[in-house]
Amino acid sequence: MPWTFALRRSGRMAAVFFFLTACLAAQETAPAGDPAVRELGEQVRELRTIVEQMRVENEQSRAEMRQLRQELQETRRMLTPGAAEDRARAALSANAESSAAPAQNVPAGTPVDLASRVQKLEESTQMLGSKVDEQYQTKVETASKYRVRLSGIALMNLFHNVGASDNMDLPSYAEPVQMGTNQANFGATLRQTEIGLEVFGPTLAGAKSSANVVFDFAGGFPNANNGVNFGLVRMQTASARLDWKQTSLIAGQDSLFISPLSPTSFASLAIPAFGNAGNLWGWIPQVRLEHRFQLSDQQTVTVQGGILDNLDWEQPATQYFRMAQAGEQSGQPAYAVRTSWSRPMYGHPLGLGVAGYYGRQNWGWDRYVDAWAAMADWQIPLAPRLSLSGEFYRGRGVAGLGAAIGQNILWGGNPLNPFTPIRGVDSAGGWSQLKLQLTHKLEVNGTFAQDDVFSSDVLGFTNDADNFGSPIFSRNRGALGNFVYRPRSDLLLSAEFRRFHTLTFFDGGNKTNQVNLAMGVLF
Repeated sequence: MPWTFALRRSGRMAAVFFFLTACLAAQETAPAGDPAVRELGEQVRELRTIVEQMRVENEQSRAEMRQLRQELQETRRMLTPGAAEDRARAALSANAESSAAPAQNVPAGTPVDLASRVQKLEESTQMLGSKVDEQYQTKVETASKYRVRLSGIALMNLFHNVGASDNMDLPSYAEPVQMGTNQANFGATLRQTEIGLEVFGPTLAGAKSSANVVFDFAGGFPNANNGVNFGLVRMQTASARLDWKQTSLIAGQDSLFISPLSPTSFASLAIPAFGNAGNLWGWIPQVRLEHRFQLSDQQTVTVQGGILDNLDWEQPATQYFRMAQAGEQSGQPAYAVRTSWSRPMYGHPLGLGVAGYYGRQNWGWDRYVDAWAAMADWQIPLAPRLSLSGEFYRGRGVAGLGAAIGQNILWGGNPLNPFTPIRGVDSAGGWSQLKLQLTHKLEVNGTFAQDDVFSSDVLGFTNDADNFGSPIFSRNRGALGNFVYRPRSDLLLSAEFRRFHTLTFFDGGNKTNQVNLAMGVLF
């Protein structure tokens, strides 16, 4: 094989190595998305694809190096001390006939120089191979021939609360401190650890097929001593996809595509940050279709539409048997559409989106509520290191999407009376986040969120006693500030302060503060 070809191969391998380094650096600077971990996961998956390609090229390069070494050894055996120069030139001339490379002016000592160059080339290849081997991971063995990728995050949270809330480690609104209990508490958890599997299937009708499933350990606690440490496994999402060049079909339990963003927070992954304070969310069974219109090289318009399981924030009637909820009692699914525009700006996405939702609910005795919501979302890079993002909604009866502080309807009297009137809760809310990328490893985030229930739906119509004695929330305000530090692409450290101020119509208000320290390793 020609030496010039081998050197060119070495140059290409070195270029790939530098490209890999750039990819890793880019991954470390990438901001967290919705959620933050999933953006990191997407970048890690792209990097692994590049690494796998590099490994194949590295194996080819090693084979070439072995062939070069054999040729060099044969050349050395042919040489004698008295005729080294003549035989070196003869060997190079013979090699030039096949490679069309002139060898008339080869200087003396060429065999020694050639050996040195081959040795350096092998050392460079071995170094590149070791770098590739560090990043390469063999595929997960499956019963089928298709590739499966394992990913996730091992996340530990330490937290200190002052004030009471609905959930000690994952608060979403404030509650009054119970008599006889301490106002402050401290704890730790790993139940927000996530594990995901991604399957790459065959090509069908020109579409690439794939599927993914994500689990965490926030499904509750077993009835055992220290059961808070043994979080039950819970399925977040599980979906299958068919992806054409500009169109995608998705079926499964997936995130709420009409509300695609969430604040950056590693203190709250099991429930997206401010899920009951203006941030609509849900992992809901759905079927949706997406189409992307490429307006130019940099501008894209995406249109999405689908049907969803018509859920309304009710708890299951029993632990083992599924009974129809009010939305499912209507006999039809919920419907949702979204359109968005995006283009790059300052190296980050600039995007605007609007969406709509409708679902009909039957609460028994032909008492219907037409649930609806209109949403808007935005991502605006203000400068190369500064960006603004957020969402806003206005709707009625959409507690199943995390709106109205979990209040879907109000009862105008005894809930057990079939003639008691009901009313869907009108609400509006949203959140906005300012992100500052101090360095490629350190970012600062500040977020404000609020959810408001319209007083006209409550005052003069109902009271706490008519709603099973539960307080009726009027407003939930939240704010957070955090630092996220990524010393490596697969390691993160975070410190966050979060505050909730929750008001009720008839009982006043409550406040709670939380300091949360997080450490996570992505894989």
